[in-house]
Amino acid sequence: MSLKHIAIIMDGNGRWATQRKRPRTFGHQAGVKAVRAVIESCVELNIPHLTLFAFSSENWSRPEKEVKRLMDLFMRSLNKETPELLKQGVKQNFIGDLSRFSDKLQNKMTEVASLQPIQTKLNLTIAVNYGGRWDMLQAARQLARDVKSNLVDEASIDEKRLNDYFSLANKPQVDLLIRTGGEHRISNFLLWQIAYAEIFFDDTLWPDFDGQNLTQIVTEFNRRERRFGQTSQQIKEQKDA
Repeated sequence: MSLKHIAIIMDGNGRWATQRKRPRTFGHQAGVKAVRAVIESCVELNIPHLTLFAFSSENWSRPEKEVKRLMDLFMRSLNKETPELLKQGVKQNFIGDLSRFSDKLQNKMTEVASLQPIQTKLNLTIAVNYGGRWDMLQAARQLARDVKSNLVDEASIDEKRLNDYFSLANKPQVDLLIRTGGEHRISNFLLWQIAYAEIFFDDTLWPDFDGQNLTQIVTEFNRRERRFGQTSQQIKEQKDA
């Protein structure tokens, strides 16, 4: 089965900066380079979908100064990186509760999401003010409203119908989830969409993660047998059929 969708928890920016006795925001700035490298690699590897966890709903609890600088960096990155991404064939999209951002930043995200490259080679989704439980909650609320309004028959609700209400409804389920930085947890990211994902925890701090790291993980992913509840014998018989 081909690799269609990679999701990455980009962790380690702050620790990378601390190791160099620099402010945490220095690490976030350095992390932009890693984002570029991973995007370029996904295009080269013909992977059509990439979702990046850029800012979680829990990150608002960080020091106010750090959050402000993150927002400034986000705006600068959108302005600077978007023209080059379009040239590379990258279509950007944003998921999460965007209402908490400034009007200026919301307008910028709307503008960037409306831009279409001549030939789309990679669908890049950036998760900001996002949480997996928030995603489940907003999906349940919208589905409940549609049932109440008689737009959906309660008896017709199955996994496919529910999936239509999630933030990544128009994207394939995640095949490969990567977390950098050495931590071994999901951190409330894409809880519904990673149900059958292969998970890789990499010790590399995000600013040091590059295309070679990604290629090595993809190579290992391709060696794994994905059974989806079946046995190895069943998978072998299907391949031989």
